[in-house]
Amino acid sequence: MNLRRILFGAVVAVIAAASGVLAHHWLNGNAHSRSDNDGVSEVAHGAQPASRESAVAQFWAAPVTTADGKPESLTVFKGRPIVVNFWASWCGPCVEEMPALSQLQRDYANKGIQFVGLGVDSEKNVQTFLQKVKVAYPVYVTGFGGADLARAFGNTAGGLPFTVVIDANGNIRSTKLGQIDPKILKQTLDAL
Repeated sequence: MNLRRILFGAVVAVIAAASGVLAHHWLNGNAHSRSDNDGVSEVAHGAQPASRESAVAQFWAAPVTTADGKPESLTVFKGRPIVVNFWASWCGPCVEEMPALSQLQRDYANKGIQFVGLGVDSEKNVQTFLQKVKVAYPVYVTGFGGADLARAFGNTAGGLPFTVVIDANGNIRSTKLGQIDPKILKQTLDAL
């Protein structure tokens, strides 16, 4: 029984590491970003969502819980600029960028910009992670439903981390597959 758990854990770790390496390789030279006329930058290989309004509506309606399992609603953030970061505790690049995201939350909180983490992970994993790592913004659990939500925003590759900036009017201002570049994200936030 313990051997099965160890083997299962090893397989999951290998898959997670491989996906992180592939995402890193893809993001650092094999993919190009583009900007639409409305300023939304997206990964060139990611398909456009059917409707940006639909993606944002799905976001507001998404079932999320706190790390301790309490149901929450993302609608409390409506009417504010919001930076949504899809992540998982097993995703190395996700964990690496969290200090930068936390610092940006502190820097932009007085401007009304709210950062939110959506864990595409289990409640137990997110809870354990948050006991070890302090994050300056609220983190919710979406489970695997978070992958569908990220896909609605154009993340057809299904990679993590994936970050979306939504302005106060509910318009998607940018999307980013892979680790954020704080300088580029600051430019987007300063333009809100």
